[in-house]
Amino acid sequence: MNEKQRRQIVWEAARLLHTHQEEDVERAKMRVARQICHGPLRRGELPTNREIREELQRMLVADDESPHPAATVAATDLDRYHYFAILLRPLEEVKQDPARHPEGDVLYHSLQVFELARDRLPYDEEFLLAALLHDVGKAIDRRNHVAAGLQALVGFISPRTAWLIEHHSEANQLRQGTIGARLRRRLEADENFDELMLLSECDREGRCQGVNVPEVEEALEYIRGLADEHGE
Repeated sequence: MNEKQRRQIVWEAARLLHTHQEEDVERAKMRVARQICHGPLRRGELPTNREIREELQRMLVADDESPHPAATVAATDLDRYHYFAILLRPLEEVKQDPARHPEGDVLYHSLQVFELARDRLPYDEEFLLAALLHDVGKAIDRRNHVAAGLQALVGFISPRTAWLIEHHSEANQLRQGTIGARLRRRLEADENFDELMLLSECDREGRCQGVNVPEVEEALEYIRGLADEHGE
C-alpha cells in the first residue's frame, strides 16, 4: 500500500462517517480499504482509527466555517452529536482495571456517570456533556486520555465543558487528598468548582455492576433537547 492509497482510505472512511453511511470507524476503514486495495490487507499498513477521527473532525469544523451558516445550522448540530457517538462507541471495547472499575468497560462507566449527573443537575447541558464525554480519550490514548479526549473535542464543546473534563482527574485526586496545595487553591477559586466536585462524585459512584443505563443515542438525544431549549 502506498501513501496515496493510505490517505485515500483516511479521507473516504471519514466521509462515510460524516455522511452517516457508516457509524463505526473500524467498519468504515475496512469497507474503504477493500475497495481501494487489491490483495490481502495488512493491518499494520492501514491508517489508524485516530487518523480517521481527526479527518472527520476537520470535516465537521469545515461545516462550522461554512460561508452559509443559516443553511447549515441543522446539519452541523446533527454532525456534532453524531461525532460524539462515534467517539463514545469504541469505549465499549476498552476494559478497565477490575479492582478500581468493577463495572467493566469504559462506555458502561460513562453512561453510569451521565445518569448520575442527570439525577443531580438535569438541566445543565454543559455539565452533562462533561459527564458523558469525560473518558472518550481512553479509546485514543490510554496513557494520556484527558489530553487526547480534549484534542478530539476541540471545537465541539464549550470552554466550561472542556474545563470540567480537563480537571476531573485532579478533582478525584483532591477528593483523595493526594493533590498539592497550590493546585487545590486554583481549582477552588474557579466558579465551576462545585460542579467539578459533583462530576468527581458521579465518576466515583458510576462503577457498579448490573445498573440500568441509557443507550448512547438516548443520552445524546436528552442533551440535544436541552440545547434546543436553550436556543443553541
